[in-house]
Amino acid sequence: MLISIEEAKDTLRVDGTDNDLIIQPLLQSIPSYLEATTGRSWEDEPVHPLAQTVTKFILQLWFDPQTQDSERLKRTIDNLLVALTAVGRGM
Repeated sequence: MLISIEEAKDTLRVDGTDNDLIIQPLLQSIPSYLEATTGRSWEDEPVHPLAQTVTKFILQLWFDPQTQDSERLKRTIDNLLVALTAVGRGM
């Protein structure tokens, strides 16, 4: 996992376990999404900090896609994915 469930909850600013059934599948899907978009797996230890950062932004967008900041999140994610792809090519 790129980030823990606790980190995910902190990112989303949610408490308790009520949303775990939503958050867990999202966290499990993000590594495949990153690999498909960057051409590289990012789950190797230690996890690259940029992969963790983009994971948090993707999680925010996927968890609440109707947020007023969704367009800004999408642009940020696109830029982070470009950077992550470049990092992956250099590794």
